Amino acid sequence: MADEMVQRAQRFINVTYGNGATLGISKLEENGRTGWTVMYALTRALQYEMGISSLSNSFGPGTLAALGEKYGKVDETTVPSANFCRIIQSALYCKGYDGGDIDGTYNSRVKAAVAQLNANMGVSGTYPGSSLWPKVIKGLFNMDAYVTVNDGSDTVRSIQQWLNGRYVLRKDYYVIPCDGHHSRDVAKSMLLAVQYELGMADGVANGAFGPGTQAGLKSHTLSTGASGVWVQLFTAAMVLNKRPVSFSSSYSSSLASSVSTFQSFMKLAANGQGDFPTWSSLLVSYGDQTRQGAACDGVTKITPARAQALKAAGYTIVGRYLYNPSTTDLPEKEIQPGELETIKAAGMRCFPIYQTWARSVDYYSVAQGVADCMNAAFKAEEHGFKPGSRIYFAVDYDAVNDEVSSHILPYFKSVRDQMNRLGSPYRIGVYGPRNACARVSSAGYAETSFVSDMSSGFSGNLGYAMPENWAFDQIVTKWVGSGDGRIEIDNNIVSGRDTGQGDFYPSPAQKMDTGFDISLRSSLQKEIQDYMDSIGKPGGTGRIYTLAECLETILVHDAAITSASRRYRMRKALIQTSAFWEFCHYSYKDVVEDASVVMYHTGVIPDWGKDLPVVKNVVDSSTGIAKISGRTCILSRNNSIRAGLLEGDILDSTSNSDRWAMWQKVNQDNVFNVSTVPHLHIWAADGKAGDHAETPIRRPALDYTDAEIFQVLRRYQGFGPLAEAHAQERMPLYAIFEKYNRIVRGG
Repeated sequence: MADEMVQRAQRFINVTYGNGATLGISKLEENGRTGWTVMYALTRALQYEMGISSLSNSFGPGTLAALGEKYGKVDETTVPSANFCRIIQSALYCKGYDGGDIDGTYNSRVKAAVAQLNANMGVSGTYPGSSLWPKVIKGLFNMDAYVTVNDGSDTVRSIQQWLNGRYVLRKDYYVIPCDGHHSRDVAKSMLLAVQYELGMADGVANGAFGPGTQAGLKSHTLSTGASGVWVQLFTAAMVLNKRPVSFSSSYSSSLASSVSTFQSFMKLAANGQGDFPTWSSLLVSYGDQTRQGAACDGVTKITPARAQALKAAGYTIVGRYLYNPSTTDLPEKEIQPGELETIKAAGMRCFPIYQTWARSVDYYSVAQGVADCMNAAFKAEEHGFKPGSRIYFAVDYDAVNDEVSSHILPYFKSVRDQMNRLGSPYRIGVYGPRNACARVSSAGYAETSFVSDMSSGFSGNLGYAMPENWAFDQIVTKWVGSGDGRIEIDNNIVSGRDTGQGDFYPSPAQKMDTGFDISLRSSLQKEIQDYMDSIGKPGGTGRIYTLAECLETILVHDAAITSASRRYRMRKALIQTSAFWEFCHYSYKDVVEDASVVMYHTGVIPDWGKDLPVVKNVVDSSTGIAKISGRTCILSRNNSIRAGLLEGDILDSTSNSDRWAMWQKVNQDNVFNVSTVPHLHIWAADGKAGDHAETPIRRPALDYTDAEIFQVLRRYQGFGPLAEAHAQERMPLYAIFEKYNRIVRGG
């Protein structure tokens, strides 16, 4: 929204410093909207009026020192020139204060605005009246707000004002925003405040969480009954970490209870005291780095000797990388052959991490999200991670808030959407700074967070509370073990929200199938068409889809089919053949039955069924691409759940409500439908427990024999001569699909 006085300020800069190119002052757009471009121009103009020869956008130590040396303070008696005053008046308007008429006069309106500015900053006790002191001027020439904005917290604002008022006279302390929001500047100011209260001199206090600060905090444990400035600092830190406490100078029993809750959340000893580990977790993202974690992550292969060293050091969970795009850098970064078996044999667990580059904002895009999800899922399947494992996708750089909005969130939405298209084989986690983790999770794109708190200087960590869904908290790099067992790892605190995986599929001896090569589509279609024509299939009347349309549907869902084949270690052609065959035979009779099911469960004939010849009540039907009924869907998935191959609840195949719920999914969700086909094959091989008892055969495998392929294809349709005949007809169809899959996978 344009402001007339800001527009006048912009015009003043343009008119007065029209030759600004030589001063580095760009011509401003006179749009009445403030911003950094305007503040930079005002800063350079101020420096010019002060006689500073080298102008800069930065209101740095030189500008601040010159103000103090030349004027001490600025008011109606010391303002050096009319233009200097006009610059101050313009800056006041850009901050939302009444700066008078930009007439070069330090008048009553300017004085009132300055007095209000001082009060809003919290420094009026130190700087009473209407004079502008150097640090206040510095705060005037930036984009910080000194009133609550964007739903800021009044309590946080009172802390910001208190910090400014108490410490503004210290050399390295500068006025921080009073906008009601925690931030990087506020976090550093809190550390400076702690150092000042510890008695550190100017020049020694630096806002870093060093040995002196840590030693001082160890002697300032707080408990119920304590009072004074240390309690104020402690409660301020609690408030800034979004804990529901009051900013107070008294350590009450209520505060102690809230501290215990925070300690439990952070996996600290829940004693209710403001001890060193608690101070550390409140003040810096990594907290007390001497804490022993139960998890670790690293880029080094876990050998038996290293596994034993890690276990002896207290580690039970290891984070390892699914993929390394480099063939030379960090040669052991990707999980190595046999490594997961080693981890399991040692009684440890593993969680997978996916990262290629991911270290600058331009990496993240919707297209990259699709590619990364596909590669991560395929690599997880290849390494043997079972369905339901959670993959942590990385944001391994200091993503600022705007970049999270513009790039990180769309990337993770793309990852989630693609995982859904794959049939949701794996869960999604996020690895990165606190802000990125919290926002990605809040948007619903990740279930848990692996927080890179070790990078305490990241703007995405400074000033942000710990994500509520944190699973792993990465706090320090360290060496563990000796000799052959020596290994460098990142030490991670564990919340219990993710314990990794303790069992894995063995690495396959044969190559697994990969995504279809679309350049082979026309030749695949011709072979399938010729074969189906040769056997007169699907034949008859009432078929809804052409063979070309059926094949197109199978190829559209190639990602989900490929992922399922890799996940369950079966040939992709098994899934393609069953789904394609059934879809080719989808007829108007099936449509009538589908409409009947809807009417049975809802009492309403669907619009698409009203013109059908006969619609009667039917509890269930074979529906969707692969013609799966609610009952068989339940039975096959129950079988996989009991076998530990699939996550989910056991449903009752005799319950109308359960059958209706499943029928709707296989009818309406094509990915769910085709992703159920492998479970039907597994159920068939397991003997169809609860249905027709048959002699079990080996579960589908990459090295299935022709006899096993025939048996599992036949069992998809049941028993008897017709099922046998159809299975015989589907065997050449399987061979065609397998031929092209073999071409793509290379053997």
